Amino acid sequence: MFYIKTFALAAAVAAMAMIGTADAQTKIKIGRTLSGSGFHVPIYIAFERGFFKKEGLSAEYVSMTGKALVTAGISGNIDFVPIPGGGSQATLMGADLRYVVGESLISQWAIVSDPKIMSVKDLKGKVLGYGRAGAADYDEGEIVLSRFFGMEVGRDYKVISFQSEADRVAGLINGDISAGLMSFPTAARAQAAGFKLLLKTGQYLPRVGGSVWVTAKYLKQNRGTVKKFIRAIAGAIEYLKANKAGSVPVIMSEFGIKDKKQAGIVWNEIHDQYSPDLPGDLFKKLFVGRQKRMVKRKLWPAGKKMPDPLQFIARDVLNETLREMGYFLQARPKPKSS
Repeated sequence: MFYIKTFALAAAVAAMAMIGTADAQTKIKIGRTLSGSGFHVPIYIAFERGFFKKEGLSAEYVSMTGKALVTAGISGNIDFVPIPGGGSQATLMGADLRYVVGESLISQWAIVSDPKIMSVKDLKGKVLGYGRAGAADYDEGEIVLSRFFGMEVGRDYKVISFQSEADRVAGLINGDISAGLMSFPTAARAQAAGFKLLLKTGQYLPRVGGSVWVTAKYLKQNRGTVKKFIRAIAGAIEYLKANKAGSVPVIMSEFGIKDKKQAGIVWNEIHDQYSPDLPGDLFKKLFVGRQKRMVKRKLWPAGKKMPDPLQFIARDVLNETLREMGYFLQARPKPKSS
């Protein structure tokens, strides 16, 4: 389930974005990946369109790799961390974390290939560019090709890991890889350079992408700040849904897209695929999938029962905040087809 506003979204959200900065600003640090991520567009909107400031939050980005962000979040050096996969593994290994708000409801990666690649099966024997093993920009490519196409890393194709998506585009251009896993905005840039969008993982994997967590200690000590953060993200999601003209410049800036039309295509693809809600079924799948990979990598004892993942959602804070904003439950959007 997800939440939507009950009143005039476009006018209300646009008005919110124009209201001046609140007098008292609470400083917060938000984790940011090294390159732009389609999962995190609501955070970018909240930052660039003044939703954090409207809530009295002085937001600062801290840019690191996904793994480093998780470590910094656990240690308290970052307050809000939008790395759900890494957070789930850390939680299963004993970190006391709480998920406070959602972002994307589908997997937002695409496999972009050399135009000579005509089908997914043509990737057999080829080299693909993924991110770091254990991160979403590795795991979701691996899962889709394995589960839906019977193709396994090592057996059917090889992988080179690149930390940034820009490096994967460069790898395609240089011929080092035949295909790469990229977020939608980067995929659009690669397509503009003549490469082919071969597969969208979102056609196969609904998921809670970009969901934001904090430490349980931070939540206990800063409940009011967390509620302000939730309001900012929820407002940004509604702005993204309703305001293409205001969202496209943010997409261009965050993903280095110079063509306004190209950025508009990205907005068409992603604008209605976000929700501040954390659907229980998708949240459980996040943890189950991570547990299975941990078992495979001998990080979780085979046969050991997993705790109920729902206990790690700050459901009371999230629901309370969204009710105060006038949201109500409705069926969540389905992943787009090609």
